[in-house]
Amino acid sequence: MGSLARGDQLPTQTYRVTRADLIAYAGASDDHNPIHWSDRVAASVGLPGVIAHGMFTMALGGRALSTWAGDAGRVRDYGVRFTRPVVVPDDDEGVEVVVEGVVDEIVDGAVRVDLTVRCGAVTVLGRARASVSTDA
Repeated sequence: MGSLARGDQLPTQTYRVTRADLIAYAGASDDHNPIHWSDRVAASVGLPGVIAHGMFTMALGGRALSTWAGDAGRVRDYGVRFTRPVVVPDDDEGVEVVVEGVVDEIVDGAVRVDLTVRCGAVTVLGRARASVSTDA
């Protein structure tokens, strides 16, 4: 991780999310809610289409943190607010989720990182913050 200072930007991470990813996540998480695979059901509850699981979207932020830290075990805590859904089209391209981060504070062998997680121009996770150990 090297030397860090408040305001340092983390490398941007971009992840493509497809319907196949949602199916795999549903099986792993045992969350088979049809809003994550059926356009008809998603529309019937007022959604613009099939949406990614909120915890899947949160996990993309966690993956970016782990990649940046070099070890998932360095992530001490991580929390978010779910603000907007990630709508996943029914095609082979899917949609991109972009994770950006900035060092906000350095305290007691850890950095607090504020993340911005977007899908297109829309921020999909609010108050996305983590504490990452700087100790090897």
